[in-house]
Amino acid sequence: MKVTFNQDKEVVKRLQEGLKLKGGYCPCKVERIEDNKCMCKEFRDQIKDPNFEGYCHCMLYYKSLD
Repeated sequence: MKVTFNQDKEVVKRLQEGLKLKGGYCPCKVERIEDNKCMCKEFRDQIKDPNFEGYCHCMLYYKSLD
């Protein structure tokens, strides 16, 4: 299992700017609650799933199975 940034550098740049503007909260989530702090709870839960492979909701991170 490996978690990496999206390979599209422009996507990563925009999302990191959004994170800065929102104080570390996921730019794709409306509520500013602890579960939405990057890396959000939704993706942390997906990482725990041994069969999940794919992007987090905002597409900043990618979990691969290899």
